[in-house]
Amino acid sequence: MTSVLPSPRSTPTSQPLSVTHEPWAEPLTRPAMGTTIDRHERVALTSRYVEIAGRPAIPVSGELHYSRVPRAQWEERLRLMRSGGVTVVAAYVIWNHHEVEPGRPSFEGDLDVAAFVSLCAAVGLDVVMRIGPWCHGEVRNGGFPDWIQDAPVAHRTDDPGYLALVEPWFAALGRELAPLCGPASNVIAIQLENELYDQPGHLATLKALARRHGMTAPVYTATAWGGAELPAGEVLPLFGGYGDGFWVDADHDWDTTFREHFFFSHTWDDPGIGADLRDHPGIGRRGETPRLPSASFPAATCELGGGMATAYHRRPLLDGKDIAAVAHNKIGNGSGWQGYYMYAGGVNPRPALQESHATGYPNDLPEFDYDFHAPIGSAGRLASSHAELRRQHAFLAAFGPAIAEMPSTLPERLPAGVDDAITLRWALRSDGESGWVFVTWQQPHVALETYRGAQFAVTLDRGRTVFPHAPVDVPAGTIAHWPVNLELGGVRLDWATASPLTVLGGEHPTLVVVAEAGIPVEIAAQGATVETDPDAAITSPAPGVFVVDTSEVRRLELVQGEGRLAVLVVPAASARLVWVLDATGERRLVLSAAPVHEDAAGALVARSASAPAVQEYHVQAGRFEPVTFAARAPGRDELVEVSAPQHGEVPPASYGHRAGRASAPTREDVARYGTAWTISLPPKGHGMRTLEIEWAGDVARLELDGEVVADRFWDGTPWTIGLDALGAPGALGDGNGPVELTLRIVPLHPEASVHLPAAAAARRETNHGPLIALDSVRLVEAPAWREA
Repeated sequence: MTSVLPSPRSTPTSQPLSVTHEPWAEPLTRPAMGTTIDRHERVALTSRYVEIAGRPAIPVSGELHYSRVPRAQWEERLRLMRSGGVTVVAAYVIWNHHEVEPGRPSFEGDLDVAAFVSLCAAVGLDVVMRIGPWCHGEVRNGGFPDWIQDAPVAHRTDDPGYLALVEPWFAALGRELAPLCGPASNVIAIQLENELYDQPGHLATLKALARRHGMTAPVYTATAWGGAELPAGEVLPLFGGYGDGFWVDADHDWDTTFREHFFFSHTWDDPGIGADLRDHPGIGRRGETPRLPSASFPAATCELGGGMATAYHRRPLLDGKDIAAVAHNKIGNGSGWQGYYMYAGGVNPRPALQESHATGYPNDLPEFDYDFHAPIGSAGRLASSHAELRRQHAFLAAFGPAIAEMPSTLPERLPAGVDDAITLRWALRSDGESGWVFVTWQQPHVALETYRGAQFAVTLDRGRTVFPHAPVDVPAGTIAHWPVNLELGGVRLDWATASPLTVLGGEHPTLVVVAEAGIPVEIAAQGATVETDPDAAITSPAPGVFVVDTSEVRRLELVQGEGRLAVLVVPAASARLVWVLDATGERRLVLSAAPVHEDAAGALVARSASAPAVQEYHVQAGRFEPVTFAARAPGRDELVEVSAPQHGEVPPASYGHRAGRASAPTREDVARYGTAWTISLPPKGHGMRTLEIEWAGDVARLELDGEVVADRFWDGTPWTIGLDALGAPGALGDGNGPVELTLRIVPLHPEASVHLPAAAAARRETNHGPLIALDSVRLVEAPAWREA
């Protein structure tokens, strides 16, 4: 046992921020859906939370569209979702991907929805099938095949003519999915339609139609934002929240409907999502509502923004912390189901399948690109949001069963509105005995200053807890969940100022916490003594309060009476490296900069151009140790040869518009105004190949043998292209010879009416004349390294 050094105590400079736990006012009930109707062996609903295998839980669902991802890459994408803490995959069934010609639906290759659902089960993931028949998803006609769109019927209603068109499609889909549905199935939910606001009877009709064709699940859902009218008791209302979006005009400010999600609130409806497709008046900050949006069902989401699609006229860009802030707030608000759109991006499988001005939409979207800046990009690369979110998901996996039963309570002092950048944003979830304080001091576009002198007063049934021991400053960028009265291993933590990540098993449990940047890690456990590693630096500014130095990973043990709890403190600087993997049924704590997952045999797999540096924590040894990977040929990461440019004509300021929004250049415009380069790819080596293009301009397209195979609207970020998904086998260097691609970039006119992220806008403003640049082209080949 090492000595604990005292440190001076500072005096609070202001009154603590206060909250008093408010218990549930309504009794717990169980709806018929999933309880007596379509009963499932594992999944059930209550009015407050979801139950998994008889225990409260907070599922985490992430959207992946199987028809936008090559079948050969499904498994790795799913395993990366699983290693990111996702427990449920949501997937649109996009009708016009499947049935181009009437009566000839295809479920072959990348469209094999049954194989996809079965693979999800093999990976250990449940599924939400979003069967439409209208889905939106930035798809042509909202997913309707052209022959459905052109039919003389009242679409998306109970018009018999429309239902006569839908029934054969549901019958065909049912033949694929019905054998995979049932009480033991991994299909745990079915979404009906999407963003349907005034047809509750039609939703009930679609539910009956789906069930008649064998598509059953314990939970049926419908999107509820925009004040949607839903059939009572028939569907679980689902909500969303995006930090920014393309569906407002180019010159529009950061809209209130986006800004609201960076505040804790009990308002679940978002009138902004999809508002450009319906009438939507502007709103101000709304008054508070009941904690649950429905008396019958828990608060649940299906479209927390995992990123954002890029439209031609408006190109939003959110970083990982922005995405994590919205998700974190929903947990603090009382979410019982965290659902992301998108979690894994993709590519449209054929030309002209995108939402566009040409098909009557107010927005022009890229023809192929649906990367969405998602946690897993269209080429399989991870965005920074993956690390930010997977820490939240590991936390929910470990503590969700308790948190699911805890109502949310907002503090006494709330921000005055969305312009309030002074009042700290926080909330409490508690059962009256213990709880969690959620703090989110992060937003895009409008900078937040460091919040000075934060101290919290939390009143639960057993009394008032004030923490930390003295006020602390909360830097901008802080996203934290701190425990109050947490009991583990016979030890009660009174509070801590580090975010719990997970709990590891062993003779005594190990609580893993992650430090917040710029905030001292304090752990309070009255009556406890501390045993530490010999070199651990710990001070005690007050009785029972221990401050842990976080210049490196620290381990300490708290001993309280007969209880013993190990605490592993991960520095903030290492937070992005943390993974909690559980595919084997036992949690594994890993540090890795490379993407990692567990394969079917439970071995670690890392994707990296060179041998990855991965460490795993061994509980018995109490330390991280390197993971050994089987020897294999490395990949490559190198610049590739690019020809001299061939310039096109000077571009115009506009290519037309619709509904006041600028139109994207056509293929003919790109050929006329684009500057062309030839990219020479070397023969294929080892591993998954991606092409990373650093560029500036307006629109870029990549051609193979004269055919457009990929495209992108510039927003200042690199364009990463999954080469193995392009062209026929052998077309991109699977043989011995090099391959040539043509890259065309259309310059961005200085007067073009497009909204850009701040960094891209700054580059545009400092440029003289139309902006165009090809900064670099890099080829990365990253093999999969398997644990030896």
